[in-house]
Amino acid sequence: MSIVAITNAPSPALERCELTHLERTPIDYRVALQQHRGYQEMLRACGGEVVALEANRDHPDGVFIEDTAIVLDEVAVMMSMGAESRRGEPAAIEAALRKYRAIERVSLPATIDGGDVARAGRTLLVGQSSRTNAAGAAELARIAARYGYRVITVPVTGCLHLKSACTALPDGRLLVNREWIDVRPLASFGTVDVPNDEPHAADVALVGESVCMAAEHPRTRELIESLGFTVRTTPLSEFAKAEGAVTCLSLIFGVP
Repeated sequence: MSIVAITNAPSPALERCELTHLERTPIDYRVALQQHRGYQEMLRACGGEVVALEANRDHPDGVFIEDTAIVLDEVAVMMSMGAESRRGEPAAIEAALRKYRAIERVSLPATIDGGDVARAGRTLLVGQSSRTNAAGAAELARIAARYGYRVITVPVTGCLHLKSACTALPDGRLLVNREWIDVRPLASFGTVDVPNDEPHAADVALVGESVCMAAEHPRTRELIESLGFTVRTTPLSEFAKAEGAVTCLSLIFGVP
């Protein structure tokens, strides 16, 4: 099984991105390009085959490719995005995904962003957020059930997407910021809390045997390493200004 990581180049309009929980601050596009290249190198260092798209250049948030789809072992599900300004993004990404997976899709009036879907084994945790409505979660549950997945919905209160506050570690435990989500639906999972002074650190990506995360969260890195996992980091400060994090910048999946 090889690992594919599809990425998409940052738009020159990145500074005009959608913002929900952060005040707008200047984004250095030159630095963002450097950080994106560093991110791709991190994925390669973990053994990933990086597919570098140059799509959606006119969409400020287009670099956050994770939100356009979720890729399961059997199928890719195209999202029906919650922000109207982003609904033109999935079409170009679907064209790339068709090389690897059959396609299903969620359609309006259901809305759902890929950043609201965290996978833990055969369970999909789906955030109930400003971008994902009840109809979106229900439609994904209907599709996923055909392939043997169950869906658990998780209310999101303090951040943009569920993955901003909850992602899976290699042993199946969840790394969480419990201040931003309702953790009661996660009672069947073991959880690991991020340090209070690194609230944005719960967003990590698994690539092979490695945990990938932003370099801006050193205490959380130490915490994860203390659990016995290999951690790789790269600076992502410019994308954090756009409410983005490590999972947002790629679609990662296995290919036989």
